[in-house]
Amino acid sequence: MSHTGYIPIDYAERPAMSRLWDTEHLLVLEDISAVFDGFTALDIKILGIGHKELRVIIGPNGAGKTTLCDVVTGKTRPATGDVYFDGDRITHLSESEIALLGIGRKFQTPTVFDSLTTYQNMELALPGNQKLLLNLFVRETRAERERIHAVLDRVRLIDQRDVEASHLSHGQRQWLAISALILSNPKLLLIDEPAAGLTDAETELTAQLLLELGKEHTIVVIEHDMDFVRQLDAVVTVLNEGRIMAEGPMKDVEADEAVIQAYLGR
Repeated sequence: MSHTGYIPIDYAERPAMSRLWDTEHLLVLEDISAVFDGFTALDIKILGIGHKELRVIIGPNGAGKTTLCDVVTGKTRPATGDVYFDGDRITHLSESEIALLGIGRKFQTPTVFDSLTTYQNMELALPGNQKLLLNLFVRETRAERERIHAVLDRVRLIDQRDVEASHLSHGQRQWLAISALILSNPKLLLIDEPAAGLTDAETELTAQLLLELGKEHTIVVIEHDMDFVRQLDAVVTVLNEGRIMAEGPMKDVEADEAVIQAYLGR
C-alpha cells in the first residue's frame, strides 16, 4: 500500500516541541499562514509528510494547494510559521538553496525544450548543466550517460531518447519533466496535476510510475482527477479555504460529509 508510511503528526510532537519529529517525517509545516492583500490563502496548524511517503493533496480551486507548494519551495514567504525539511528549518532559505537540499517541483505544464531531443533535455537537467552554453563545450561523463539511460528506461522513454520533445505525446512530456527532476535524485518531489490531459492508458502508466518512484522518493501530488487519485491508493489531504479539512485514506475522505459538500459533490 502506498500509504503504509503515513504517520499522522500530532501538534504536541511538532518541531518546536520535539527533537524526534524528523525520524518519522521528512517535511513538516508548522503554524503556516500566507496572506495576500489581506486575504489568508493558507492557514495550516500542522502538516507532516513521512519519509518515502506518497501523499496526494486535493481541494477546490483557490483552496491553497499551489500556495502550499510555493511556501515549501521558498517561492512564497509565509506570514507566520516555519517549514522543516530533513531535520532542518528551511523557512529562511532562498528557492535555489531549498532546491539544492533535495526538493524538486514539476508544474502542471511540463517544462521541456521542444527543439531538443529527449536525451538532450536530460543532459540539460544534469546537476551543474543548467546553462545551455556549457553543453557546447562539456560532454556528459560515462556515469552520467548511464544514469540518463537508466532514468529514461524507468519512465518508459528509452525508445524516444532521440526524438525531439515537440513530437512526444502530452503524457510522454509529463514523464520527461518528471525524469529531469529525478535525475538529481531529490528527496522530495512536488508534482502538480500529472494526470491533466492524459489518455486513459497514459494515466494508468503515470500512476504506476509514481508508485514506483515512491519507493525511493517522498512525493506530494496535487491532483483533481479522483479516478487517478484512487489508483495511487495514497493518503489524501483535503484543503479548503487554505485549511486542512480532512486527511486519511481516500475511502475515508470520500465518505466525509464536509468534503463531499465542499469539493467532491460539486
